[in-house]
Amino acid sequence: MNLPFLFAKRYLFSKKSVNAINIISSISVIGVTVSTAALIILLSSFNGMEELIISMYSKFAPELKIEPQKGKLFTTNKSVFNELRNNPNVIHYTEVLEEKVLLQYANRQYISTIKGIEPKSLNKSIGDSILVDGVYQLSRDSTHLAILGASVQANLGISMQNTPDLIQVYSPRKGVKNTSNPAEEFNIRAISPGGVLRYQQDFDNFVITPISFAKEVLGEYDRVSAIEFYLKEGTNIKLFEQDLQKKLGEEYLVKNREEQNPTLYRNVRVERWVVFFILTLISIIAIFNIVGSLTMLVLDKQKDMTVLKSLGGNNSLIQRIFFYEGLMIAIIGCILGLLIGAIFNYIQSTYGIIRVEDGANAILDSYPMLSRWSDYMLVFITVTSISGLVSYFSAKISVKELNKLKATD
Repeated sequence: MNLPFLFAKRYLFSKKSVNAINIISSISVIGVTVSTAALIILLSSFNGMEELIISMYSKFAPELKIEPQKGKLFTTNKSVFNELRNNPNVIHYTEVLEEKVLLQYANRQYISTIKGIEPKSLNKSIGDSILVDGVYQLSRDSTHLAILGASVQANLGISMQNTPDLIQVYSPRKGVKNTSNPAEEFNIRAISPGGVLRYQQDFDNFVITPISFAKEVLGEYDRVSAIEFYLKEGTNIKLFEQDLQKKLGEEYLVKNREEQNPTLYRNVRVERWVVFFILTLISIIAIFNIVGSLTMLVLDKQKDMTVLKSLGGNNSLIQRIFFYEGLMIAIIGCILGLLIGAIFNYIQSTYGIIRVEDGANAILDSYPMLSRWSDYMLVFITVTSISGLVSYFSAKISVKELNKLKATD
C-alpha cells in the first residue's frame, strides 16, 4: 500500500480544519478544469476551421499535379502520360494550360489568369458546392463557356442574371513586336461567361476555359503547364505519387495537395500551435493555484507531520504526500475539463449554438468543431506534466519552510 498516496487522498477528500484550505483547493481544481476545457475547445475549434479551409481548397485543387522541374511548359508526347491517362485508378484527368491574360468586358479591363482544362474532366459532383451563379460547364451547344473566379466577376462587373456580353481575352503573340498595328501584337478571342465560383483566395483570380480555347489565345498548341488528376477512392495516394515520380524521373515534379500549396497548410498548423502555446502559458498561471493550496495544507498539517516524523517518516515521505496531493488536484481538474470540453464540442457540432454573425460569411452558419483523440491526450499530458512539476517544487519548498519553522520554535 502506498502510504503517501493514502495520506494525500485523505487530505484532499476529507474536511480540513481550516475552511480557507477547502476554498483554495476548490479554486485550484476549478482553475485546472477551466484551463483544460479552454485548451481542448481551442484545439477542436482550430481542427474544425482547418478541416473547413482544407476541404474548400480541396474542391478546387486536384489530388495530384504534374509540373516541369524547370520552366513553365512541357510536352506530353511521352508514353508515360498516355499510360497515366488510361490508368484505371485515375479519374478526372486533364492537361492544363495557364498564363496571365488581359480581360475586357464592356468598358472594364482586368488582368487575370486563364486556366485551360479538358471539359470532360470537370467534377460535376462538386459543382453545386463551389458555384455561386450560372452553370458548371465549359461548353453549351458547341459554344465555349468560361467559369469565372469571384474577383474576375467583381472587377469586370459581370451579372449572370441578364444575358452577359462576350468577354474579350487578350494575350501577347510570341515573336511579334513593334508592329504598325498594335492589334497585331495580340491574340484576341471572345468567350461567354458561364458561371461564377465561390470566393477562394487561391482561385478567385482565375478564368477557367476549355483547353482548346486557351491554346488559341496563348498560341501554345503542343505544350501544357501541368497535368491534374484525381484518384479513385481507396487508392493509396502517397504510394501512387511515389511510383509516378519514379516513372517520370527528375524532369518532372509530382505534387499532392499539400505540396501544391504548402503555405496554406503551414499557416493553418502554425496558427494552431501558436495559440495553443499562448493558452498553455495562461494555464500555467491557473495551475499555480496549486502552490497556494499546498502551502496552506502544509501549515495546517504541522502536527500530523511531527507525529509522522516521530514514527520514522523522513522529509522525502512528507514531500511525496503533498506532491501526490497537488497531482490529484491536477488530474481531477484535467479530467473534468476534458469532459466539459467534449460535451461543449458535441453540442456545438450538433446544434451550432455559437453562430457566425449574419452576413459575415456565407460559407458556414456556426463555428465548426472537430474533436481528435490525439488532442485529448496532448492536453492531458501537457496539463498533468506542468501540474506535476509545480506540485513537486511546491511540496519541496513548503516542507523546507516547515522544517525552518520547527527549528525556530
